[in-house]
Amino acid sequence: MLDVAVSVILALLLDKLLGETKRYHPLVGFGRYAALIESRLNKKGNSKWRGVCALSLALLPFALLFYVFFKQISGFYWGNILASAVVLYFCLGWQSLIEHAKAVSQPLRLGDIAKARQSVAMIVSRDTDNLNEVGIASAATESVLENGADAIFAALFWFAVGGAPAVVLYRLSNTLDAMWGYKTQRFFNFGWAAARFDDVMNFIPAQLTALSYTLVGRTKHTGQALRCWYRQGFCWKSPNAGSVMAAGAGAINTVLGGPAQYQQDDQLRPYLGPSVNDGGSPASALSIDEACRLVNRALGLWVLLFFLVSFVF
Repeated sequence: MLDVAVSVILALLLDKLLGETKRYHPLVGFGRYAALIESRLNKKGNSKWRGVCALSLALLPFALLFYVFFKQISGFYWGNILASAVVLYFCLGWQSLIEHAKAVSQPLRLGDIAKARQSVAMIVSRDTDNLNEVGIASAATESVLENGADAIFAALFWFAVGGAPAVVLYRLSNTLDAMWGYKTQRFFNFGWAAARFDDVMNFIPAQLTALSYTLVGRTKHTGQALRCWYRQGFCWKSPNAGSVMAAGAGAINTVLGGPAQYQQDDQLRPYLGPSVNDGGSPASALSIDEACRLVNRALGLWVLLFFLVSFVF
């Protein structure tokens, strides 16, 4: 288990020093491969069965390839650690998440609403053209909390469970959900398998992330975060996203959720976190930065647990 902890530290150092690869990222190539599969199979009724076949064709060859590769180098201790760290680095999105969040909070703090609106449009799928300051901050804060689970903690969870092959399988399935998981006419049936598979792979990591947010938030808000997670998390359209955002909103004492517009479709989403009447604060540049700090503290907790467990097993 110590080798897992060392690989995690090395991957996080690479992510801290290098950030997200600007060119030739492996996921870009995979995205093109997935688009080719979709163009060939997403025909004749947009069926769920074709979506299942496409998901299998997209995931299984890479999962098998990485399994065989790491099986072959399993006897090379440091080679295995270094290769695993590089793979995990490409599957993480820690620094990218923080950088995108600061690109919203900094102009928002300076009153540059236009620039903040432009930056938040890069990290959320909702329509941002008419968002005011609170709307921009709410969208960015929700994105940090939700993507903390997707881009960091779920990747670490699956790496701990099954090493590099498992984290590759997770990251590719998450990418397919982002490409095919829309409830549009084109993907409603075809993308069903990708969306459900990603939901399954994210369920346990999402709940662990929600627990982490409650534990590393301000002590006076711990009980509030737990209540928000329990009462509000599973009322969201996605219990995975709902859990982490509800717990995170409670931990930073911020009101999130509420109405939002997606592709000209107005959605009345439940509110998350404490209400204004209970002392909850509206989303702001501060809440975005608080969410980033919450993610960083939760990451510190996970790294500590990796090392503690490594000394036991």
